[in-house]
Amino acid sequence: MWPKFVTNFFLWTLVALAFVRPARAAIPNLGVHILHPEEMADAARLIKTADNRDRWTYVTMTLSLDDLSEHDRWQAAFRTARRAHIQPIVRLVTQYDPSSDAWAIPTRGQILSYFDFLNSLTWPKSERYIIVFNEPNHASEWGGQLDPASYAAALRFTAAWAHTEPADYKVLPGAMDLAAPNGPDTWEAFHYLSGMLEAEPDLFAHLDAWNSHSYPNPAFSSSPTDTGQNKLSGYTYELAWLQERTGREWSTFITETGWQATARTKKYLYDYYAYANEHIWNDEHILGITPFVLRGDPGPFAGFSLLDRDSQPTLQYEALARQVERNALAWRQEYQDQLAHREAFIVQAAEILQ
Repeated sequence: MWPKFVTNFFLWTLVALAFVRPARAAIPNLGVHILHPEEMADAARLIKTADNRDRWTYVTMTLSLDDLSEHDRWQAAFRTARRAHIQPIVRLVTQYDPSSDAWAIPTRGQILSYFDFLNSLTWPKSERYIIVFNEPNHASEWGGQLDPASYAAALRFTAAWAHTEPADYKVLPGAMDLAAPNGPDTWEAFHYLSGMLEAEPDLFAHLDAWNSHSYPNPAFSSSPTDTGQNKLSGYTYELAWLQERTGREWSTFITETGWQATARTKKYLYDYYAYANEHIWNDEHILGITPFVLRGDPGPFAGFSLLDRDSQPTLQYEALARQVERNALAWRQEYQDQLAHREAFIVQAAEILQ
């Protein structure tokens, strides 16, 4: 007969081991980026299958100041998301200002108005992911100005306010354009980030995760095997830079990525998405990937659109859908393996207790 303390030690060790995930590459959590809340059902049809219906996946969506009177539209989208096990990532957007030919810089009052609206919604999960505006290293995205101190102040204020809310807000920064050069209208990403850090030295301590726009540049059309800051794996340069300056290992979302459909890229889209899925997006530091964009046709984003103007799937759609299906099958197999793993340890625990 085993002494009781020995029995208890082995029992709790086995219980703990039963919940250890066997080491393996991460299964990419593929979602999609949408521009309007009504697109949530279409997003679910793309990114959810019978095999991943219980896995929470992500959809990035934009909330503009003009949307703040559209509670019912947004709540309907969130209900759809809840049923489909989709977690929204909400990117804050201001209003376009024709006088500066740019998106306006928000006031603090406007920032608080976003929270009034977001707090009025019933979210799919307790976590509430928000992105604090977009690509501020473009003057056109920040009031016509290249002003990292101003953006850093707005980001810090938004993060500080979010973390005083009773809800579980998770704050992500506006992603940088990793391909932007230094010039009158854009700043190179790390030049801009350094300016943010100089203005607010502890700024990044207020963030819950990183946010990256890792596109295959130049021209959104390079091979996924190419490496560099402006390539599909550009997020790795950001995470290395962050760790060096903060001493912290970061996780990130990739909330925009994907290829522009051209005569050249159309020939390789299936291979490009497969390579990215198997060799880049399976990084354990990546929490989710939401390629841009579900519906961009007609309009300036037609070359990225997964659905055409007649709501028919494009090659982009089919290439992404194939990887979604592949990952869903892998996730289901991993889930079943984990159940078998736990059952085996429970049997061992029961034998010890006899």
